[in-house]
Amino acid sequence: MVPHGRINRLISLAILLLSLTFGVRVPAQAEVLAIGQLAPRLVATEINGKVFDSSRLRGQVIIVNFWATWCGPCRAEMPILDRFYRAFRGRGLALIGISVDRWADRDKVKAVMNAFAYPAALNNEATVDDFPRPEAIPITYVIDRAGVLRRVMRPDRVAITAETLAVTILPLLEEKTAPDPSGLSASR
Repeated sequence: MVPHGRINRLISLAILLLSLTFGVRVPAQAEVLAIGQLAPRLVATEINGKVFDSSRLRGQVIIVNFWATWCGPCRAEMPILDRFYRAFRGRGLALIGISVDRWADRDKVKAVMNAFAYPAALNNEATVDDFPRPEAIPITYVIDRAGVLRRVMRPDRVAITAETLAVTILPLLEEKTAPDPSGLSASR
């Protein structure tokens, strides 16, 4: 006979595994990021020891991708992000993968990221993370050269594909100078 507590744990584990197959929903913070507003700041120590600071990347288009090693949809879009990053990093594209894995799983994160050219950091190692806690993963934020949030991409709304990345990001890379986030031009 199987103890009642063990059955509950097995049922909970089965539900968790099923939910991971289709992406993971976690409670969202009350704050919602608005397209067209200045993007939140992110400062995190990458797994290679370098510091990623979004405020120092003004003038570049930035992709911030929240993911986890155990998230199937996350892992499926990572090669697409990597190919796009490799193709366009020389044109002013920055990309960071922010893993929501536990610190204890840092070695797993490193092992996964060995296959990719773009940097990654653990979310819990961010010293400044003004992004709201992801309501689902994967979730990807696209920030223009002026630091303005231009797009939020999730598999259930806008999937990461070579085409969606090109349509979203290539026009931003074509902008030679960062637009004024206030909407006011210097010629006024």
